[in-house]
Amino acid sequence: MTPRDPNSPVAPASSCLYECRVMHHRFGPKVHHFDYRIFMFSVDLDGLGSLARGIPVLSVNSGNLFSFRENDYMPTTEPLHNGSEWTDRPSHALGLKGRVMGYLREHGVEIPDGRVTLLTLPRVAGYLFNPVSFYFCYDRQGQPAAAIVEVTNTFNEIKPYFLGPSSFSPGGDFSLRVPKHFYVSPFSDVDVAFEFKVKPPLEGLNIQIDDYCGAERTLTSTLTGRRVPLTATRLVWFFLKYPLMTLRVILLIHLQALVLRIKGVPWFSKAARAKDQRDLYRPHESIAPSSPI
Repeated sequence: MTPRDPNSPVAPASSCLYECRVMHHRFGPKVHHFDYRIFMFSVDLDGLGSLARGIPVLSVNSGNLFSFRENDYMPTTEPLHNGSEWTDRPSHALGLKGRVMGYLREHGVEIPDGRVTLLTLPRVAGYLFNPVSFYFCYDRQGQPAAAIVEVTNTFNEIKPYFLGPSSFSPGGDFSLRVPKHFYVSPFSDVDVAFEFKVKPPLEGLNIQIDDYCGAERTLTSTLTGRRVPLTATRLVWFFLKYPLMTLRVILLIHLQALVLRIKGVPWFSKAARAKDQRDLYRPHESIAPSSPI
């Protein structure tokens, strides 16, 4: 593993919340801009057993007003669609952190006694739509060792992107451009590239994901926010301030898609390039039709 800058951020001390602003700006072929506000959980995966302690509106691996279910994330025990299988597929019984650590090992990163924090949306009243989650992986000294960006599309397909030690910059963030090979939006083809700029969060949150078609940046998305304590009072207040948040996110995505259609932005069919959608989990029937009985 490459040496770490002693001034780089260390692992946060505990689980918390981030009150966030999400911004999307499309540069072409038609300019389109929108933003909205949400809140996200930052969950220490070693502290799942005590995450909901003293918070009656929050549960782990069971239903509640807010809930966190390990099975919603990193389904690496399941078959990988259109990609290379793992040489050592982890057991589902390992739990979420075990699956994350197995994924890191498959990509050459070993962090024994390391910590993982997950930045994600919760289930709200049982409903989940999670466009993107971020795993921040720290070594035993608390220094950033890797990051994973887990993207979920509206077909509920999941694809993780690995940002390893070589992508960690002196500026304190993970920065990497990779082929997308994933159907995220009908207004972006699957053969463009993602560029991630992911800074491990502390008091503030600052993440950027850009789409590139060749050398041209076609779309930029940012996630910014501030850290606040995870308490029962705060969660009740956020439920009132951001009612049915995950449902609102999926509705906003479809509303903005309608606006883009009205503007005449070209639309790409998901089934048209099935072979170019690679290394994903839980494939939709449009690219992995069931075998006839």
